[in-house]
Amino acid sequence: MRNYLPIEDYGLIGNLHTVALVSRTGSIDYLPFTRFDSPTIFAALLDKNQGGYWQLAPVRTDVRSQQQYLPDTGVLLTRFFTPDGIAELLDFMPVKGPGQPCAVVRKLRVLKGEFAFRLVLRPRFDYARAPHEIERQGEDLLFRSPGPNSQQFRLLSSQPLTQRQGDVTGSWTLSLGAEASFVLEEVPQDLSEATPSNLAYYVGPCLEQTVTFWQQWADSSTYSGRWRETVLRSAITLKLLTCQQYGSTVAAATFGLPATIGANRNWDYRYTWIRDTAFTMYAFLRLGFTEEAKGFIRWLMDRCESMEEASELQLLYAVDGSSNLAEQVLDHLEGYRGSTPVRIGNAAVQQFQLDIYGELIDTIYLYNKDGGPITYDFWQHVRGFVDYVAANWQRPDHGIWEVRSEQQEFIYSKIMAWVALDRGMLIAQTRSFPAPLEEWRRTRDAIYQDVYENYWNPDKQAFVQYRGADVLDAAVLLMPLVHMFSPAEPRWLATLKAVEDNLVTDSLVFRYKLANGATDGLSGEEGTFSICSFWYIECLARGGQVAKARFYFEKMLGYANHLGLYSEQLGPQGEQLGNFPQAFTHLALISAAFQLNRDLSSPANQTTPHARWYV
Repeated sequence: MRNYLPIEDYGLIGNLHTVALVSRTGSIDYLPFTRFDSPTIFAALLDKNQGGYWQLAPVRTDVRSQQQYLPDTGVLLTRFFTPDGIAELLDFMPVKGPGQPCAVVRKLRVLKGEFAFRLVLRPRFDYARAPHEIERQGEDLLFRSPGPNSQQFRLLSSQPLTQRQGDVTGSWTLSLGAEASFVLEEVPQDLSEATPSNLAYYVGPCLEQTVTFWQQWADSSTYSGRWRETVLRSAITLKLLTCQQYGSTVAAATFGLPATIGANRNWDYRYTWIRDTAFTMYAFLRLGFTEEAKGFIRWLMDRCESMEEASELQLLYAVDGSSNLAEQVLDHLEGYRGSTPVRIGNAAVQQFQLDIYGELIDTIYLYNKDGGPITYDFWQHVRGFVDYVAANWQRPDHGIWEVRSEQQEFIYSKIMAWVALDRGMLIAQTRSFPAPLEEWRRTRDAIYQDVYENYWNPDKQAFVQYRGADVLDAAVLLMPLVHMFSPAEPRWLATLKAVEDNLVTDSLVFRYKLANGATDGLSGEEGTFSICSFWYIECLARGGQVAKARFYFEKMLGYANHLGLYSEQLGPQGEQLGNFPQAFTHLALISAAFQLNRDLSSPANQTTPHARWYV
């Protein structure tokens, strides 16, 4: 009987088109095939019995295991320790170029002693909704799922395997120095177009090429500051979540993983949120990865060309820019540890969220400054976005947290509306583009005054979540980070203290208290949001509390899983909760590390002793 492993017991591999999750026990329990938002062929993470998986591990049960990535790569190594010896399992997905098939490569090697291994391959096509059949083709096995969503792949193996009722198993013993290799490879519907199978290529030259690709990509970073290994691991994670073909980034690798075990906040994050991708490009630009930012700008320009009005900009899209993301419930899946419903698609696509224009224009501003000049044709679309914000900044919306049950005039949306006007003006002035600068300036200043006067709650001594509210929201931590307020502004300092008193526990930060804030109509509690923790740390650094910020940053690094990966939230026992890994958390980590490194390297912090504030 299989059990659910903790979410943090997984590592991520990918080919810049899709990803897979590999457990400490050697099981691939999650794989959308062949794109981030494709139906899965393995989804045991969401239903341990029906979801499908690919296990490759020692037969013995008294196994201790460790995982690590090959340095500066997306190639994962799982090491097994038993009384019989030591063995390694190498898992990777070759970076997929034009015309290359999607593939997963698994290579076993015995380093010490002798091992009995077992393989179990149980694919379940179309989210475990479609049957499949197996056909032997020479040395390979062809898996085919017929029907309207037909898919097929072949399994290449260096070891003998047995098939039964659509599943494949095998067991064998390997001695010191012996190896066993396996490849799951996409094949076209017309088998005459398939290339000859070549197992030796995948475990030889292809492995070398994959390692070289990742290490050369990491070496192209301009970041040389503190925590470089941690920062690059987060950057590699963001790269794994970025589609090479389209230039878009998905919000997370998975769908359906719960914010609370047994509850119903279980969303599909395998899509491109304008907000998340804009922040991701900001992180890439800070680290010197300009090609990724260029790819996103091209993707965005394609979206702009298909729009007649700025109001048509959606909150999220599929990675290819399509917009049919209707939400469905997979009621045949029991959900991770019984957390239902399991949803695919995302109804938030229909929401109005004003803030996305601010994040988007801020990223365009940074790209124009550090990545390459934007064209006048593109500027006309950007100008349309700024004009739209200027005309609509007072509209209620669903906010950054995508509250489903109500709309409010959320403070975060006002902050990002201010950013949209401010950065639009800066782009126009820098490039001498035509723009109604005086009109924009008046609107920008009106937004500032509105936030300063109407979102201040004198009883709470803080800026609150929405107009007229008495609840705090960690999203206000963006105020100094986007340069709306100075870190020394008295009302901001009072707000920071109120956030610390009400939402912060050590380095852990709740986004807001569900019982008091805007309601989403759903049951269950939440964990702390790791992105908010890194925002808080960056606020401390910008406000001069560098020693405290550094200490909390190091503590937050301790909440990552064994591979440096984070989901959306941390539960009451520090466990990872929500979709995993989450781009938002990793980009916020990069931003906090960048700011901290700069502050720690400043002359003031070189000469001033750090107070032992934590004693």
